[in-house]
Amino acid sequence: MHDKDYFFDIILTMTIINHIVQLFYKSLDFIYKKKCYFCNSSRECVRMCSKCYDELQHTDIRINRVLNQKPVYSAGVYEKNLQKMIRGIKYHRQKELGFYMAKFMYEYFSQVIAEENLPKDYQVVPVPLHPKRKRKRGYNHMEIVAKEFCELSGFELNTDLIKRVKSTKPQYKLSFSEKMKNMENAFKAEKNQDKNKPVLIIDDICTSGATFTSMITELQNNGITDIYCLSASSPE
Repeated sequence: MHDKDYFFDIILTMTIINHIVQLFYKSLDFIYKKKCYFCNSSRECVRMCSKCYDELQHTDIRINRVLNQKPVYSAGVYEKNLQKMIRGIKYHRQKELGFYMAKFMYEYFSQVIAEENLPKDYQVVPVPLHPKRKRKRGYNHMEIVAKEFCELSGFELNTDLIKRVKSTKPQYKLSFSEKMKNMENAFKAEKNQDKNKPVLIIDDICTSGATFTSMITELQNNGITDIYCLSASSPE
């Protein structure tokens, strides 16, 4: 009998402690309100308030460009809040912005699927970082975005399909021809992967298209041909 009472006392104590912990974290949220990264408002206690998110603008539903006969779609133009979002998650460790970027991209791509009559299911492949750069940065921001994108869409996340095997220079410093040369043979497709399910490669920005082109070429050389590309932004 005493053992039974002791067991229930432990359960009650743990329940009380859990409630206290939850109240503690709620009080921290109240005291240190999370501010919008874009306008600094703490009204909604989120990293991107609804007002700032609503200011993001999608581009028209159209193919932005064609690379190796594969379509590339871009959800927005690299400016204003979208530019700040990309730079925030990529360079300033604002990982929570990954959800908002994924939402922005998914809302656009769901319209693309409907209007362009594209396949309804994909394996989503975020552009991989070279291990050396990933260690230096601490994370691959596009993996964060891809996970959120797959949560919203129900698509499969595949980070094993293709790896970055060449430590490339930062693209923004290079001319167009230098970018293309820089990305040659930068990726290696993994063996024993699903070659039949459509692939959706996602990245933050598409400028020269060199990264997408290199990945598409490597996948095609390994028998994977049903490929689509989606960037959060493009220069125009």
